[in-house]
Amino acid sequence: MSFIGFAGPYPVKSVHLHLVSDSTGETVRSVARACLSQFEGVAPVEHFWSLVRSEAHLTKVVAGIEAHPGPVLFTMVADGLRESLLSACQRLQVPSISVLDPAMAALAGYLGEKSGHRPGRQHALDADYFRRIEAMNFTLAHDDGQLSHDLDKADIVLVGVSRTSKTPTALYLANRGYRVANIPIVPGVPVPDALFRLEGTLAVGLTNDPSRLVQVRKSRLLSLNEQAETDYIDIDRVKEEVAEARRMFARAQWPVIDVTRRSIEETAAAIITLLNQKRGIE
Repeated sequence: MSFIGFAGPYPVKSVHLHLVSDSTGETVRSVARACLSQFEGVAPVEHFWSLVRSEAHLTKVVAGIEAHPGPVLFTMVADGLRESLLSACQRLQVPSISVLDPAMAALAGYLGEKSGHRPGRQHALDADYFRRIEAMNFTLAHDDGQLSHDLDKADIVLVGVSRTSKTPTALYLANRGYRVANIPIVPGVPVPDALFRLEGTLAVGLTNDPSRLVQVRKSRLLSLNEQAETDYIDIDRVKEEVAEARRMFARAQWPVIDVTRRSIEETAAAIITLLNQKRGIE
């Protein structure tokens, strides 16, 4: 059980939310958080039930719902367990929502086929799974300017000054199956020449508002128990860093993404769009 959100200055309403899945639960958790982000003043208490594949396990889930009544979101494909869960929710008078049903029904109607009703099928050890593992290994090995001799093997290279979210964005993209390298722009340190000879690889410049960068960098230094004033957090020096980076991006004719008001997911989505455009994929 955990709190998964709160709403700043708004009056907070606590609600128990049960997330039930016959697989890892990643899908139902993501859908729940995406939906709840639209409600101000709600502090959901998450009860997470994953790998529910037996009546005995479901009995424990129902007992938990009864102890802490609240909406139930679920992703379950086995008909027997689904019916048992729905019946229990009806008896307890709590709403139950299958987050996959509308999409599954629409796809089944369009394809003219029935779904396989196999739990966890999206996590099968197929070629896509191993591609994502290989992408993650590549990205970790090429983090923060490491192994810059083979940048041409990357799908994407991210370039930017310190604290422009290069690493978290790279890891997010790697989890989607893209091989990503990231190169830091450090004052007085030249970036690899190979960066300017890329052809099939997409290079993207990441930038941030200087004032925001200073705040982020100060927080980083505090987390490391470093409190000395340095050029790293001097606003004038940071402005020059950002300006010089932008000049580099312009000379190289790389697309630039300002991450100041973007989440990692939004930045990654924009990068994937750029890559698809480069590859001629609409």
